[in-house]
Amino acid sequence: MTCQADNLPGVSRQAVTWPAASQPGQSQIAPTPLLSIFPGIDLFGRGFEAEGFCVVRGPDIIWGGDIRAFHVPRGVFMGILGGSPCQDFSSIRRDAPTGYGVEMLSEFARVVTEAGPEWWILENVPRVPDLKIDGYFVQRFNVRASEFGGKQHRLRSFQFGSRDAAPIVLPRCVTNPVATEAAALASEGKKKSRRGWAEFCSLQGLDEPLELPGLTVAAKYKAVGNGVYVPLARVIARAIRDRCVTDCRVCICGCGRLVSGKGHHATASCRKIMQRRRDAAAVTEPGPVTRAASL
Repeated sequence: MTCQADNLPGVSRQAVTWPAASQPGQSQIAPTPLLSIFPGIDLFGRGFEAEGFCVVRGPDIIWGGDIRAFHVPRGVFMGILGGSPCQDFSSIRRDAPTGYGVEMLSEFARVVTEAGPEWWILENVPRVPDLKIDGYFVQRFNVRASEFGGKQHRLRSFQFGSRDAAPIVLPRCVTNPVATEAAALASEGKKKSRRGWAEFCSLQGLDEPLELPGLTVAAKYKAVGNGVYVPLARVIARAIRDRCVTDCRVCICGCGRLVSGKGHHATASCRKIMQRRRDAAAVTEPGPVTRAASL
């Protein structure tokens, strides 16, 4: 079957061939494992595991690991996922960037280059630079947990890179009208009147409260609050697993919404996003983080 990739920014107009090995709604078990880097407590990876993927976790600073000393054999992992540190790119940051955020983006790109997976997906904040890695077409989109049944409206940015340019489609639901403040979950561990632990974990889509021995109370709240809402992670995992099992065209902004007819934008917001990108095209800071891959 084929899926039109002509709406992806930076992708030439062509139909991408994709094996018709599965039917819509039919689960597939990944034949090779995924690698999760910058995992933290890895709520992102939990979503992929729930959809049948085998996830191997790399080192993380909260467990004493250092990604800079981590190297990956080539050809072992089908995909790489992770959320690099976002503080330097946060809209609520008051101090000047330290450079650590860009350094960690470069480490993400290095690991992808070494591993040579079929695809990768990076989670961060909307102000994160574009990540460009030779040999991969990139689809960038922003989503909120509230679009997938959650009670948060924190905006998260994802960049999905693939060798075949086949896009992912995200079936959004009606936005949940009950939402927390965008940064509340990540910062709640510092508050005296914080939510109970079970309720807090539930807000992130966990069926049971996590046991996190060795972390302080504040660190536990921060680790869970920074994680990806698990049902959202599951939607993304399914979208990657099942992409291009049918003919489809996606919005030109990369949001993962389907478009029909001759249109190129799914919503009015998508048109505004594309206009902002055009307006900002001449801006070079912070600029894209680029990594040349050996293909």
